[in-house]
Amino acid sequence: MNFDFSDEAKELGEQARKLLAEKAGTGPARKAMAADAAAMDAALWKEIAELGWTAARVPEAHGGLGLTVEEVAQLAEAAGGSLAHVPLVSTLLATEALVLAGSEAQQAKWLPGIASGEIIACVAWSEPGAVSPATVKTVSSGSALTGVKQPVADLAVAHVAIVAAAGADGPQLYIVDLKGAQTAAVETVDLVRRHGKLTLNNTPAEALGTAGDYQDWLDRAAVILAYEAIGTAGAAMAMTVDYAKTRVAFGQKIGRYQAVKHKCADMYIKLELARAHALHGLAMIGTNGAELRQVAAAARVASLDALAYCAEENVQLHGGIGFTWESDCQFYYRRNRALVAALGPRGWWADRLVRALEQRNSAAA
Repeated sequence: MNFDFSDEAKELGEQARKLLAEKAGTGPARKAMAADAAAMDAALWKEIAELGWTAARVPEAHGGLGLTVEEVAQLAEAAGGSLAHVPLVSTLLATEALVLAGSEAQQAKWLPGIASGEIIACVAWSEPGAVSPATVKTVSSGSALTGVKQPVADLAVAHVAIVAAAGADGPQLYIVDLKGAQTAAVETVDLVRRHGKLTLNNTPAEALGTAGDYQDWLDRAAVILAYEAIGTAGAAMAMTVDYAKTRVAFGQKIGRYQAVKHKCADMYIKLELARAHALHGLAMIGTNGAELRQVAAAARVASLDALAYCAEENVQLHGGIGFTWESDCQFYYRRNRALVAALGPRGWWADRLVRALEQRNSAAA
């Protein structure tokens, strides 16, 4: 089994990192935090769509490129590392749901617009008081949904939402056209990526697949979000290492101190461990492997651990300046807190991993 990206995926990832390094980053992120800033970088989004990134996972029959999850992972990592002020990851997650579980009619309605960048999609599972993706309170009644979803990343610029709601057989996904839906802005710790509140009051919706498809989508989303977290963690680590190479204290650069070296080494180890789990997750998705449930959970847990450690140590190793508003360390710490809440807490995914391992061991006994 080949645990590496294809040459095509690597080339796309390099292209994405170069463009986003030029057009995004902490400078644009500071501008995006302003109260009067736009909800997204429209010019960058247009360029992304023209390059075909929004069409990466869309089948060719619907105007897309028909690429694999490998390419999606590369785009998610590049977006995470650059803190790009665009709804790329949200749209990629929603596209994955439509490709996995959408009917032919649903795909024909939404995927061409997503591929061209004219339609922006978001994913709404989080709810006030919800502790896991398995305990959604939003309910379906026929072809309508009732409930509240918040915080929803990129809701302010989205045209369609993939919503998790309780169906007859458990939680499943629904498609909600946001035209005429009740939305409001919600302030979160991440001041770059806009979040919102979606209020559903007997709002028209279409079921997207089954309860089983929802569980399968969770695993795929966990792997994609793992790559976004890996990208952000890698950027935080790079920022720390660069600072350690230049900051002088007590007559020498702080990177020469053993304690600092150990912290940087620990960052690298956690990041590479997360990358290994995420690569395994991609392999399971590509081959429809039976171990996807446990591997996706492991990727989610390891990536959150790596991001939390890198973001927190980035602040710590910058010393007193790292805690100030003027420091750029805050961007990675803020994104860390937002990604923890993006698809359920670490504890739920750790429990999902344990249960998957128990089932595997029982089957092998």
